[in-house]
Amino acid sequence: MPEFPLAGSERRPVAGAKPTGPADPNEIVDVTVLVRRQAAADFERMASDAAATPDTHLSRGEFAKRFGADPQDIAKIKAFARQYGLRVVEESAARAMVRLSGTVAQLQSAFGVELRTFASEQGTYRGRTGAVHLPDELKGMVEAVLGLDNRPQAAAHFRLRQPGRVVVARDQAASAAFDPTQIASLYDFPSGQATGQCIALIELGGGFKQEDIQAYFSGLKLAVPTVVAVLVDDGSNAPTGDPNGPDVEVMLDIEVAGAVASGARIAVYFAPNTDAGFLDAITAATHDATNKPSVISISWGSSESNWTQQALTAFDSAFKAATILGITVTVATGDNGSADAVSDGTNHVDFPASSSFALACGGTTLRASGDAIASETVWNDTAQDEGATGGGVSTVFPLPSWQQNLSTTLAQGQKTALTKRGVPDVSGDADPETGYNVRVDGSDTIVGGTSAVAPLWAGLIALVNGAGGSSVGFLNATLYGNSAVCRDITTGNNGAYFASPGWDACTGLGSPIGKQIAALLSRKSG
Repeated sequence: MPEFPLAGSERRPVAGAKPTGPADPNEIVDVTVLVRRQAAADFERMASDAAATPDTHLSRGEFAKRFGADPQDIAKIKAFARQYGLRVVEESAARAMVRLSGTVAQLQSAFGVELRTFASEQGTYRGRTGAVHLPDELKGMVEAVLGLDNRPQAAAHFRLRQPGRVVVARDQAASAAFDPTQIASLYDFPSGQATGQCIALIELGGGFKQEDIQAYFSGLKLAVPTVVAVLVDDGSNAPTGDPNGPDVEVMLDIEVAGAVASGARIAVYFAPNTDAGFLDAITAATHDATNKPSVISISWGSSESNWTQQALTAFDSAFKAATILGITVTVATGDNGSADAVSDGTNHVDFPASSSFALACGGTTLRASGDAIASETVWNDTAQDEGATGGGVSTVFPLPSWQQNLSTTLAQGQKTALTKRGVPDVSGDADPETGYNVRVDGSDTIVGGTSAVAPLWAGLIALVNGAGGSSVGFLNATLYGNSAVCRDITTGNNGAYFASPGWDACTGLGSPIGKQIAALLSRKSG
């Protein structure tokens, strides 16, 4: 049995979960093995350079040639798989991964783990405790083994308006609910089309119906976008028919991104809600040479404390690859305030939004008067059980250069200097009381949550890319150096953290002033 423990692979049960017995030894399980990249030091250096000065990006072909996994390493993984009777399902040098399939019994033997079933409030899942083990010949070659544990890894960050809230007509810009096009107008998004651009949406459940897409965009008097489903790791476009379930997330993402970035192609990557499925969807989108997304929007996540170190590192590395390729990654920061749905009495931030290579998107409450913004504050509806924007300070990722000399504001105006990555970077309307009109499973509803903000910013970036004919890529350093292109939010809190002039851990730099952002990014990419 392999005896070398893989650093960072240690797993603990879900809080409150109880083991109920061994996993079925004959159950077929797929796992993703992540392999070291060639020229790893150059990869890290180029990611940092591309983040600091996003002027030159590699093509997908160039990236695979320079930074793909060494074919000899992949061959060794495949030889290891054969030794334990595992089947190679998929391999990708560019994605630096090999997907293996085998029975629970085979995988337990191959990776030196004991797989058991656990019962938790989230349901029953297959899991393990302790570390994954590897043979000595793979030491230093394998960076992560994901998928042995199939607990739900992430939650969708949308919030439905509570029953009984008043729904005002679509054409009233001063209403308490908005079409995405109205939001774009209030935020002064540039006109024009995102023709030639593809926005990737990562989804870990649910699905879309073409008839809903047709009806929604026809109702907005917009061209119906091309929406394609890309299935990853046995994921599926599987609408549940539940207008309160995961279909809401899928349709919110499609309708917001498609409405604000008219003309863009929408590619929806469906994958299982596991650490392996989530990561594989992101890397599939990043390296998709068919759809070629220039923006990836992610509306799923969970507290950093819910992840293994190997998964945190692997996702961060995937975002570094996107940065090198000139792909912008927008990520929702969560809807559970500064605690991020963790009940240990301390503050937490949501991952993958907390990666320094993501544009973390927080939430506001936006109110309009006519065609103008009347007020905008931090979204915090916890008193009405409608959530609050996530935000705070990472316990994992170091302080990025573009967040130097910033501080958080706590109660009574107490300032604390940032020593690690602060979240969010930017924000936008997320309050379900001032939410978005969407269509889900044949019904019209109003939805909020930071899930809406990630595709909103993704749509803005796709518009900029379409106008400029090239990808602007990683935005954070540019935005922090030119913060006047965001509308500063100075009122409200998300629990522990309070809004203040400049960056804060509730709404970041603020909400978008679209045309100013477009002008800034056009200069940077020109």
